[in-house]
Amino acid sequence: MSAIISEVLKDSIAQELEFQKGDKIISINGEKPQDMIDYRYMMCCEEVDIELERTNGDIEIFEIEKDFDDDLGIVFESAVFDRIKPCTNHCIFCFVDQQPEGLRKSLYIKDDDYRLSYLQGTYITLTNLTAKDKERIQSLHLGPLYVSVHTTNPELRAKMLNNPKAANILEDLKWLKQADIPIHTQIVLCPGYNDGEELENTLKDFENFKSIIQSIAIVPVGITRFHKNNLKTLTPQNALHVIKQVEAFNTKLKKHIAMASDEFFLKADYPIPDKKYYDNFAQLEDGVGAIRLLTDDFEKRRKKLPKSVKTPLNLTFAVAQSSVKIFKEITKTLNLIQNCHCEIVELKNDFFGSNVTVAGLITGNDLISQLKNKNIETLIIPSIMLRPFSCDFLDNITVEEVQKELGCKIVVIQDIYSTKEICSLIQ
Repeated sequence: MSAIISEVLKDSIAQELEFQKGDKIISINGEKPQDMIDYRYMMCCEEVDIELERTNGDIEIFEIEKDFDDDLGIVFESAVFDRIKPCTNHCIFCFVDQQPEGLRKSLYIKDDDYRLSYLQGTYITLTNLTAKDKERIQSLHLGPLYVSVHTTNPELRAKMLNNPKAANILEDLKWLKQADIPIHTQIVLCPGYNDGEELENTLKDFENFKSIIQSIAIVPVGITRFHKNNLKTLTPQNALHVIKQVEAFNTKLKKHIAMASDEFFLKADYPIPDKKYYDNFAQLEDGVGAIRLLTDDFEKRRKKLPKSVKTPLNLTFAVAQSSVKIFKEITKTLNLIQNCHCEIVELKNDFFGSNVTVAGLITGNDLISQLKNKNIETLIIPSIMLRPFSCDFLDNITVEEVQKELGCKIVVIQDIYSTKEICSLIQ
């Protein structure tokens, strides 16, 4: 892997120097950057020598004078320029291992790279850190990191991750505390393993690390129809118990640091908390607080909606089970607008199985098979159904292909935490 340029920003230094998509940065001031961390530090100077390899193989040297904080204006294909550190665990709940063959290659990549954790907020287990990795994290003070803890019980964690090194979690947390590296933590809750008393003990252990823990996300295990470990699904009783455990923990600490994901509240049929529960919504990507954020956003925008629209609108919202409740409320309000007709279609996940209830795992074929015989004019889908920066679903079916099969127009909502784009359709 190399520092390959995927985009040159307009009016940037790189554009002025005619850097092109596909060019590779070989070295900066004589040093080869390993990742975006290196790149950012190397760029913090006023004179930069860039060794660039063109797409035709030619090598060019650029001597650049710039302001200390100026960037070249480059977007790279990857945040890591050398080999991504692979995951060495075999977690009983690993979603990658619960996928069938035939999906795009990127879905089978199991990374556990501290650099991506720092740069992009991906979760790591700390089980593959070398002494050199730890020295770099500590010397550069790379934080916050996102750490998958799951349990602080050494034996149980080693069992759940199928890796003896996973038992060192308390020592790893102590090292992070000593190095003063802030972290966000995650617990994938597997009923019968790390719930109940085990969860209680984990939260109690977290009290010793409250100086560095910025948030704790508790999410239920995702189980597809391809899983082989006989994991149990979340029950309403399980969900309610976790909600109460989190409430008690936060009350004890007198701060909102632990958060149960939206799925617990939906499963328990329990009211979604107000925004103070989610602090600064640090765990949105883990499905924690999305419903509250969307609800509050729509509440602000609904007051500016028109009373009628000139051209009749017929909108169909394709939603997964986890979003049905909020979109019932949204469409109920939109249907009060004259000439506006909105409906929701609750999608089942035929591909991964009925236990998977999130929109991000709906396939193109799921859409086609379930909506084929419906008279849809405009279909609204969230961008999370698609591969980032693409029009491809998980099964490599494209938006264009789905449109053709269904005979309708598809509108992709890019910002899934806002209703701005939805409201802008009502004119």
